[in-house]
Amino acid sequence: MPSARPVFKLVSIALAAWFVGCTDPTGSRSTAELTGVASARSTSTVTVTSTMPSAGPIDTTLDVQVNGSGFGKGAIASFQLNGIVDSRVRVNSTQFVKSTQVVANLTIAANAVTGLYDVAVSNLSGTKGIGTELFAVKVKGSQIALSPTSVNFSSIQGGNPDPQTVNVSNGGFGKLSGLGVGTITYGSGQPTGWLTASLSATSAPTTLTLTATSGTLVSGTTYTATVPVTSSVAINSPQTLSVTFSPNMPPFAADAMGVGGDQTCGLSHANNGWYCWGDNQQGGLGDGTTTNRLTPVAVIGGPAFATVSSGGINFVCGLTAAKAAYCWGNNAYGQLGDGTTTDRHTPVAVTGGLTFVTVTAGLNHTCGLTVDSLAYCWGRNLRGQLGVGVGDTTQRLIPVAVAGGLHFASLRAMAWHTCGVTGAGAAYCWGENDSGQLGDGTQIFRYTPVAVKGGLTFVTVSTPADPDVSLSDGGDGFHTCGLTSGGAAYCWGSNSSGQLGDGTTTQSLIPVAVVGPLFAEMSGACGRTGAGAAYCWGYNAHGEVGDGTTTERLTPVPVTGGLTFTALSGVHGHPCGLAAGIMYCWGWNGVGALGDGTTTSRSSPTPVSAPVSAP
Repeated sequence: MPSARPVFKLVSIALAAWFVGCTDPTGSRSTAELTGVASARSTSTVTVTSTMPSAGPIDTTLDVQVNGSGFGKGAIASFQLNGIVDSRVRVNSTQFVKSTQVVANLTIAANAVTGLYDVAVSNLSGTKGIGTELFAVKVKGSQIALSPTSVNFSSIQGGNPDPQTVNVSNGGFGKLSGLGVGTITYGSGQPTGWLTASLSATSAPTTLTLTATSGTLVSGTTYTATVPVTSSVAINSPQTLSVTFSPNMPPFAADAMGVGGDQTCGLSHANNGWYCWGDNQQGGLGDGTTTNRLTPVAVIGGPAFATVSSGGINFVCGLTAAKAAYCWGNNAYGQLGDGTTTDRHTPVAVTGGLTFVTVTAGLNHTCGLTVDSLAYCWGRNLRGQLGVGVGDTTQRLIPVAVAGGLHFASLRAMAWHTCGVTGAGAAYCWGENDSGQLGDGTQIFRYTPVAVKGGLTFVTVSTPADPDVSLSDGGDGFHTCGLTSGGAAYCWGSNSSGQLGDGTTTQSLIPVAVVGPLFAEMSGACGRTGAGAAYCWGYNAHGEVGDGTTTERLTPVPVTGGLTFTALSGVHGHPCGLAAGIMYCWGWNGVGALGDGTTTSRSSPTPVSAPVSAP
């Protein structure tokens, strides 16, 4: 019996059992249901129903009034299942009330199964003699529960959508039985047969699987269906599940991308506006709400942005054509740079009046590169990722200059560290270094920029996604990769899943060569060749590599699909790319960061769905 019990309420449900006599030793049977319809002829009105349909089995004691005739003072009652006394529905005591009424105090145990229980009422003494009367008590659960109660299908660029599943559970006694799916009905005038439903045999909770086929449905039209689910052991059945199918959603035509931790952004080719999707708990999508979005929604309330950088934990920053920086979303550490720690659901200007050519969002901090090539950072500084001075770990709510006065040509804020490349191609990093991600040959935290060892000439630096570490715990920050001027890729730091791409899982404190082709562009653990072929490597539990598998890769492998990419972003566990003007993403999709209208992770490139409101 469980240590914690659900909350119950009393409901008026009658148990009515009427007998033709109780001297017949053969035991004639009548039927009564604990969960039957209330009878005005009976005074018994007590049973229990869980107040939460998903709260589990009932474990309670109740009185059941047995009505009949000719009972003596020695009348007792016992409950049996298939002729055997069953302790899961047991009689604690019986009380003779009068010759037409006996009250049995019962315990319905938490492990009671649904079914038909025989009640033997024996008259061991009294004027009517000795005899036994049998009748049946059908123990039912409280209520069938469907979760969720509505399902939406969408199909991008034609084809059939992924099957959807719904849990079917019972808030009352034991497991469900006698489950069935009734006739599926469709909206008036709509085509039929595009939806099928099936129930798993024995799983608990039972799973209802819905499969939709597009057939001849018209693109852009919403179709609805109602699926009735029935059960022989639950009250208030059938329960109705509503299904919507929006077929053939067009893909998102984009000109630029901003790929972040659990949210993604793209620049619409249709109207030159930025759209974001995915996690929106703190307003990081910039649509004025905190509602997660599975497809793109417009960033509102700010100026037009030329570029956008999406951060690790639900914030985004953008740069206007006039080189003014704006940010929105999570502001717990001042990473929006507006002088506060207040979350913003629409863009706000970064304080200070600086003119930036680059703005880059990390896990909980942001950095920008000014027109005179100086680096400024703001936000969280727990591990020195702002680079403002030796031993300085104080967060900043507005931009502060990175110490050292170095002039950078490119800059990248990562999880707990930051890196930049000078005009001469020298790479510098600062911040956390416990896995060697700064590339200086040590594991010492650095609070000001230090040179990456090896004498290589880099064009850009970035970071792949870290295995087994969530963004909120510091994922995306235990290693670094860079692309040299000759197109060779190098990585350094943690290598537990082959994310350094050197064919091993050995950590390196200095840059090691990635074993693979030369790249024209590199982002995280992905690279794009001059011919537009994409390659990825490393951690692949959710399909991040994009090769159609979930097998980690120690060296670069081609991304499946044969697409020719013109741009690539491989950071934060869900790479994205532009091919023929269409935005594709793959990898982890738990909060909808792939933008395909689902939360299903993808192991190959999947087109982002077009914004509903876009022209």
